[in-house]
Amino acid sequence: MTRAMTIFVLLLLCGCSGLKKAVAEITPEPGSEPVWHDARNLGIEGRGWTDTDRFYNRLPSRAKSKVPEAVWDLSRRTAGLAVRFVTNSTRISARWDGGGAMNHMAATGNSGLDLYVRRDGRWEFCAVGRPQLSQTTATLVSGLPADTREYLLYLPLYSGVTELGIGVDAGASIEKAAARLPGKDRPIVFYGTSITQGGCAARAGMGHTAMLGRWLDREVINLGFSGAGKMEPELAALLGELDPSVYVLECLPNMTLEMVRQRVEPFVRLLRRDRPQTPILLVESPFGSAAGAHNQALRTAFDSLRDEGIVGLHYLPGADLLKGPENGTVDGVHPTDLGFYRMAVVYRPMLEKILTAGQ
Repeated sequence: MTRAMTIFVLLLLCGCSGLKKAVAEITPEPGSEPVWHDARNLGIEGRGWTDTDRFYNRLPSRAKSKVPEAVWDLSRRTAGLAVRFVTNSTRISARWDGGGAMNHMAATGNSGLDLYVRRDGRWEFCAVGRPQLSQTTATLVSGLPADTREYLLYLPLYSGVTELGIGVDAGASIEKAAARLPGKDRPIVFYGTSITQGGCAARAGMGHTAMLGRWLDREVINLGFSGAGKMEPELAALLGELDPSVYVLECLPNMTLEMVRQRVEPFVRLLRRDRPQTPILLVESPFGSAAGAHNQALRTAFDSLRDEGIVGLHYLPGADLLKGPENGTVDGVHPTDLGFYRMAVVYRPMLEKILTAGQ
């Protein structure tokens, strides 16, 4: 295949309309080096707390002595964090920590960046940042028209970012995106497992939590902790400090049957103590008959809590979450992008109903 044909194929595959160059490797960057901007100054979505020991951590520093060690370690990974900004630059570059990947997850999801552009009110995929093992500097996209557009850049799902720079053309403008409109200005909080965290999405924006954030046009706070979403009371207390539009609790795949029986009801009561009106969605395990007893125990807890008079509780069965032709997982457990898409499709009408009722 000739070089020209290669470029043509890459342009056809690229999802960002108006692109002339799909990846940095095709043609050297023309003109000057990009002007770098600290992403922290553009506003980071998905941060539930500001009193963190590192800016991009997901839990406050005071949580270190309270939560399990595994939860604390995973809270230093940047799942769900994103930068929403506006620029008229003809190219967008990024530099970040980089990192590797697990043996069942693409490095682009584990350690890469994922860029979207808003077009006609909808988010469209634009470019991916492919990580190197050490710090990565890359042009994500170039050849854009010099029109002002809004972008959304997701940080890695499993690596921990300590610094993120966004590069634009010299003379181009870049600024924080406008605040979300009233009624859409409170985030959705997801608390759960490796599936919540995004394992094993191929890109950082392809977990069900991120898809739902784009589809519903809401900020998402991702509190997924791989192997460690087990509904400890300390986590309930931390979640109660937040003021979301809805809590989504999807911890069952990490919990033993005894944990489900012992922890779900106290966890919900603690949330209700701190957030008397915030809707709470309890989600079954998606693994069908293999999780039958767990799901039944969750249903029993849900019914018991409602019988107590606790209001604002909602329930999502798990049978359809990964249902469909071909298996939507990497390893029988962790979803592929197909599996995450199926999950998001099932979640969407439930969340739309909850959010509409809450307005």
